Amino acid sequence: MKRRLFLLFSLMTLLFANAFATRRYHEIKIFEEIGSTSWIHLKNGVEEACAMKADGIFIHMNTYGGLVNYADSMRTLIINCDIPVYVFVDNNAASAGALISIACDSIYMREGANIGAATVVNDNGEKMPDKYQSYMRSIIRSTAESHGKMKCVVNGDTVEKWRRDPLIAEAMVDESVVVPGIVDSTKILTFTTHEAMENGYCEGKYSSVQEIIVDGFHEEDYELTSYKATLFDSLLGWLTSPMLQGILIMIIIGGIYFEMQTPGIGFALLASVVAGLLYFAPLYIDGLADFWEAILFVIGVVLLLVEIFVIPGFGVAGILGIIFVVAGLTLSLLPNDWFNFKGVSNHALVVSLTTVLLALIGSIALIAYLASKIGTEGMFKNLALTKSQDLEDGYVSNNVSLNSLAGKEGVAETDLRPSGKVLIEGEVYDAVAESGFVEKGAIVIVRKYEMGQMYVKMKK
Repeated sequence: MKRRLFLLFSLMTLLFANAFATRRYHEIKIFEEIGSTSWIHLKNGVEEACAMKADGIFIHMNTYGGLVNYADSMRTLIINCDIPVYVFVDNNAASAGALISIACDSIYMREGANIGAATVVNDNGEKMPDKYQSYMRSIIRSTAESHGKMKCVVNGDTVEKWRRDPLIAEAMVDESVVVPGIVDSTKILTFTTHEAMENGYCEGKYSSVQEIIVDGFHEEDYELTSYKATLFDSLLGWLTSPMLQGILIMIIIGGIYFEMQTPGIGFALLASVVAGLLYFAPLYIDGLADFWEAILFVIGVVLLLVEIFVIPGFGVAGILGIIFVVAGLTLSLLPNDWFNFKGVSNHALVVSLTTVLLALIGSIALIAYLASKIGTEGMFKNLALTKSQDLEDGYVSNNVSLNSLAGKEGVAETDLRPSGKVLIEGEVYDAVAESGFVEKGAIVIVRKYEMGQMYVKMKK
């Protein structure tokens, strides 16, 4: 009997302590475009909330939207969070912001705020093709469905209805979706605060997070902390932005190309190495890239170098090199644990691959432009040695007599890959094959003698 009374007393004491314990809430502000920086802030803020064992997380939001892939990552984090996540829409939760808000356990809005307009658009604000809209319709619909159904009484009958109607969420993306009594088939749906409350997309109208806790949760004794973004967090977000990643890829590829065109180790290689570190290091710190993806990229570069300098023509090594380079750059943009890409959406894969391919195309265009300018004219003239030292400019070869060999035939004494030795009129000379490779014993023709170097081509 005494034991039972003791257990009952202990239980009542525990319940009493929990009832009057100070509730802890953690606030994360998202006042910028949805992208890599806001994703890092949310992820770090949630980790802080978990570490301090907070009772709830508030996302203080004011955004016009942003990138779908980061919005998808953020809404997935919110849905799977063990701590209740609430959002306070401080004026705007448009596009990607609407998706993130719908993922939260409860939505609270300021008077005059808006939520919706989640159609996928490009950088110019133009609507993207239906392929992109279809994906957005699906994820916003499934996000609304994740909150399940609730029982309610309609005309005296108990029925189940969605807590957040998926059709309403879909109407925020597609103007062809009709929601009777709410929106017709010609408009993208955007709710005001009062409209959101009437249709289950807002739990209350408040002017601040503190007001939600006091007046909405009826808690006087509480602790509210805020996530403080560090300079490193913001820098990491900037380094992982798609635009900068594309530029870094261009510098990596361009630097490797121009370094191969000049002897020794110079500025081009240094720029390529620095760009490579700035590309892979932030992704590794952010948990996206793994070390094997960087190794895959390096192997691809090595295979390309082998193809160019060791193996004649363009074959298996070159093709594998290109595949490894593209794979290493693309996979590093996707979250994974070794080769486990479970949960990675097709959309994220398409975005990553598109970023890399566009950057590669841009690097090729940049290489073509700089190759025609460096060492010739304008601001690029002094970045490289001049291509030729002509007699008209006062340059005289140490061995002018070798100019007379132009047009004469000879035999390759060694393989030219592309440099080697040739035999002409009983004399052996160092030479370079213009075609890149000439087999030993092949008949060659002297094309020119320039800057102390003989250039030959294989006779057809």
